[in-house]
Amino acid sequence: MSLPQSTAPDNIAVQQRIDPTTVVGWGVDADPANDPTYPMRDVSRDSKGGLDWQRPTLQPEQVEVLRSTEHNRRPAVYGTSTPPSGLSGAIRRRAFRKSEGKWSHWLMLLAADRINVIEGIGDDLMHGRVPNIPGEMGIRSEMQHNMPGLIRKVAVTGAVLAVIAALVRSSPHSSTRNRY
Repeated sequence: MSLPQSTAPDNIAVQQRIDPTTVVGWGVDADPANDPTYPMRDVSRDSKGGLDWQRPTLQPEQVEVLRSTEHNRRPAVYGTSTPPSGLSGAIRRRAFRKSEGKWSHWLMLLAADRINVIEGIGDDLMHGRVPNIPGEMGIRSEMQHNMPGLIRKVAVTGAVLAVIAALVRSSPHSSTRNRY
């Protein structure tokens, strides 16, 4: 994995500009006459117009940082504890090629989160640690504060597992199939 050269101290201040006319949907909320918050919030009193604060110094990029297609520059601060890796990282990279306005972008990120959980469990098991899945899911708190919701979740999970078990049992086994 190679990091872009734009993180050099000399290049940090130089920002690439994006042409708003090339981005689909850019500026759809720019018409003040079409501002749904107008009666409640008068934006003209909020600031002097435009950027009225200094952009913070950019955090050094030491891990891969995924960027939206809508925003050409990276944020000043971002998390580095879990850089994209494995299958979930590949799905995230693919999702960030798509616009944030597409459902597929967000669905791929949700799928990557779920796959990352499975990868984490596998990683724990490979290192000899047995994860406390009920504890990590907050079962004790759920029992204390949301018992009806917990019962509903357990019932739905049990029903889904029962249907899956029934489907697996009813499927013909490969050893009993007619091979001719």
